[in-house]
Amino acid sequence: MNIAFIGGGNMASALIGGLLQQGYSTAQIHVVEINAEVREKIYRKFSVEVMAELSDRMVDCNVILLAVKPQQLSSVAQELAPLLKTHLVISIVAGIRTTEICRWLGGYTRVIRAMPNTPALIRAAVTGLFALPEVNTNEKQDAEAILSAVGSVLWFEREELLDAVTAVSGSGPAYVFYFIEAMQQAGRELGLDETQARQLSLETFLGAAKLAIQSNENVTTLRENVTSKNGTTEHAIQTMENDGINRKIIRAIHASNERARELGNEFGSK
Repeated sequence: MNIAFIGGGNMASALIGGLLQQGYSTAQIHVVEINAEVREKIYRKFSVEVMAELSDRMVDCNVILLAVKPQQLSSVAQELAPLLKTHLVISIVAGIRTTEICRWLGGYTRVIRAMPNTPALIRAAVTGLFALPEVNTNEKQDAEAILSAVGSVLWFEREELLDAVTAVSGSGPAYVFYFIEAMQQAGRELGLDETQARQLSLETFLGAAKLAIQSNENVTTLRENVTSKNGTTEHAIQTMENDGINRKIIRAIHASNERARELGNEFGSK
């Protein structure tokens, strides 16, 4: 499987690194990147072929992965359209739906949308995937192999659910960092130094997530197991409940989902 990345940003670099780590050869990976500095960085880091513009070399690739900025996708897709034959096109461009991608590709429909998140940079992403009906089983397996190079994957039958994926996991790392920031600040206010507050907060999140993954119990039960009657944890949880933190988090994720829909509409109208 030969793969052409159009766009060489952080997510593309994460995928390239993951694929090479999984045993793909540098000869199987090609990158199109207009920025000369980024091209040089990718070549130095991975020793893969890097080009400044689209060319007939795309014909030699089985998979073309679109990793440009949303505002660039229309022009890139229209330039790519005449080169497509039996390629699988995977888009990791946030917010742009397959309807628009296919329209810009001149009606080409062998398209998959993917929504990875930033932990891809350390091979710990979770990616939501949606395929159009024209994509066959082998092509889905190819897409899964590529995206699983940076973490786990999850398929969705309805494309509109990728807005929820964006809201929960795409934006999710920021929610976690936000909570960690608050924990660190509280630690400092309680007398911990910066290093102590950081280590305690980060390793608590890491350990709790690992426990939740490895446990057969759901997270509600795990929370209740930590919450002794009239203990310190119960007082903390009760304060959050009194402040409506649970509903505010849920409302924030709904807001992210709504914004994802709005962005899809905005890009689609252009």
